[in-house]
Amino acid sequence: MQYLCGFLILALCGTGLCSRLQERQTDFGLRVFVEASRSAPDTNLALSPYGISSVLGMAQLGAYGETLRTLTAQMGYSLQERGMPREQRLLQRDLAVEEGLELASGVMVDRKLVLEKSFRRGLSKAFQSTPHQLDFSQPDTALKVINAWMSDSTGGMIPNFLPAGVLSEMTRLVLLNALHFHGLWKVPFDHKMTEEMIFHSGNGSLVTVPMMRITDKFNYADFETEDGVEYDVIEVPYEGDSISMLLVSPFDRDVPLSTLSQQLSNSKLKEWRQNLRKINKQLALPRFSMDTELDLKSTLTKMGLGEIFSQRKADFSRITTEEPLCVSKVLQRVKIEVNEDGTKGSSATAAIIYSRMAVEEITLDRPFLFLIQHKPTGAVLFIGQVNQPQEH
Repeated sequence: MQYLCGFLILALCGTGLCSRLQERQTDFGLRVFVEASRSAPDTNLALSPYGISSVLGMAQLGAYGETLRTLTAQMGYSLQERGMPREQRLLQRDLAVEEGLELASGVMVDRKLVLEKSFRRGLSKAFQSTPHQLDFSQPDTALKVINAWMSDSTGGMIPNFLPAGVLSEMTRLVLLNALHFHGLWKVPFDHKMTEEMIFHSGNGSLVTVPMMRITDKFNYADFETEDGVEYDVIEVPYEGDSISMLLVSPFDRDVPLSTLSQQLSNSKLKEWRQNLRKINKQLALPRFSMDTELDLKSTLTKMGLGEIFSQRKADFSRITTEEPLCVSKVLQRVKIEVNEDGTKGSSATAAIIYSRMAVEEITLDRPFLFLIQHKPTGAVLFIGQVNQPQEH
């Protein structure tokens, strides 16, 4: 089964919570999703725009020079600007008061690293987060501490977020965001109405799924893209009405979801919401669950953020002046469960920051050339190319 963004957007616009910062974060997060979906057009994919914006926002607070300019240009905002940390704190506060929604930001720092006061102050102002010291010279122990923190912060849905080997003695910081949501539908689906039905997958195959059914008055509208592709948007509210799920699908089964996802933006969400009207509709929605793990380094690099990963160029001197740092990985895992009663969802996001003096691994997991050379004379004794390694 394929879904738009996990176009499970837990939509909060329209409740008075929107701000300049939220709009730009949403735009950035949606662009990350669109880029990530290009490499997996026919598979399930779920992502947390808020989680990605949060960990890269924390990284912004420690960036300087060209690295800061790159982050600001690509993300559309800078938390180092006057007033922006307050907007971040207020956005986080407004989200945290919602029933069934839990947020947590964490900063795990190597115990030997001295952080700049301005970075500590920025973390406190924007994310109300205080760094916790870990001993990354014992990476296995540090891994257990971080995974336990993430498990506690996601209601146990994501117990083993970071895989073994992702931390090392050269790890200096791990920036973390956890999001956990448990919402009941405002009007639940009747379990007795659920029946097996055929679902037309994005790759053309047919699968049998448990299809939930309900008839009610929903906010609904139909739209048309500039290319003439027709699609509809229906809103399914959770208890309390401040959080809802938007479901977006093309009329024609043969239309790829990329046709719709490529137009995603905060302004498009606003346009949809402004046109929704209460209409009596019967909704058939598959019961489903998703578990997505993403390494976003390639995606962010394609979006123009490659500098933050560069051992030569990255500048995070506002974090510390003791040694140069760069981002090693940006990881995210999202789990979603949707059934007749409601939705449970958790996201875990981490930016892992290494010392730029770390030894970067070169993995020859693709064809390569080899030369055996006599160095004093320069004579090449052997040369070859390896396309399919074989042992003898």
